[in-house]
Amino acid sequence: MTVPNRVITVLTVDDHPLVREGLATVIANQPDIKVVAEAECGREAIEQFRTHRPDITLMDLRLPDMNGIDAITAIRSEFPAARIIVLTTYNQDVQVSNAIKAGAQGFLLKTMPRNNLIETIRAVHEGNRRIPSEVAVELAEKSTQDELTAREIEVLRSVAAGNSNKVVAASLSITEDTVKWHMRGILGKLGATDRTHAVMIALARGFIENPSTTSTTSTKTAPESSR
Repeated sequence: MTVPNRVITVLTVDDHPLVREGLATVIANQPDIKVVAEAECGREAIEQFRTHRPDITLMDLRLPDMNGIDAITAIRSEFPAARIIVLTTYNQDVQVSNAIKAGAQGFLLKTMPRNNLIETIRAVHEGNRRIPSEVAVELAEKSTQDELTAREIEVLRSVAAGNSNKVVAASLSITEDTVKWHMRGILGKLGATDRTHAVMIALARGFIENPSTTSTTSTKTAPESSR
């Protein structure tokens, strides 16, 4: 008599109820996979993981309280064997790289066919890594030479909020010349032509997030002459 395989338990983490319902519907059709818990934010995901200890966690990267990468880091620091698959709309090479560094073993775009989801869950549960070929190629093509330092990201976030070099310098307790020096490095690493171009590239690649809801200083775009 054969013993049936153990059912793969899944935790879904997404702030959109319809997405969680859609995932549950797809998974419900699989005899070997079962959703045992849901979470709509990062902190709830950590608590639900502690309670249910799922085999697989499907983690969105953009959550209302903390980003998915921080949630992955928190879960993996407490449960090193946790197997997490990033499920997101955003194909940003920096965010993908950071998620993998945080411990994610799989990456899926929400636009991918549903059978990819099921295959990835099973593969990651078996101990394999699953990253779409097009994402893997893009990651390989991005040299580590274009990675921004923590200070460069701070400068770029402030610039993205519309602040002049003077305001950036004051907020970070550095000189305007230091801000200009950092900006030159940022432009070179990102292959940007000016400040605005650098911000656009950084947003597209996931170095920084849209500052529209976080800026508390200036809302005007700094003039090119302040470079």
